[in-house]
Amino acid sequence: MLEQSHILGAWMLIVSNGLAGIWALLAHRNSRYDNRALWRFTVLAQFWVFVQIVLGAVQMRTSGVEAPSFHVLYGVLAAMSVGIIYSYRSQMRQQANLLYGFGGLFIMGLGIRAAFITT
Repeated sequence: MLEQSHILGAWMLIVSNGLAGIWALLAHRNSRYDNRALWRFTVLAQFWVFVQIVLGAVQMRTSGVEAPSFHVLYGVLAAMSVGIIYSYRSQMRQQANLLYGFGGLFIMGLGIRAAFITT
């Protein structure tokens, strides 16, 4: 059950961050898409990174199986990316949509990479 939750959570992370990234890039081009719903969705998408870390840690602890090193690395990089993106929000206030757009796509890529690591 926990393994299936981690797999479902991975797809939630990948899809939601990809959609949030695309939405933010659209909002950069057309201010009509820049609204409160975009930022709420972005927060929710990035929150999934931390949900995944917790689910993965609990799964490793309860099953006794170790995750591949690069799988863990990509998870940690995704969490660090959320922090770095957030830390640049005030310096890049004028280009926040670009920051969160490319950031969301980057996190999506890390999620894809982590999901398909086998060794």
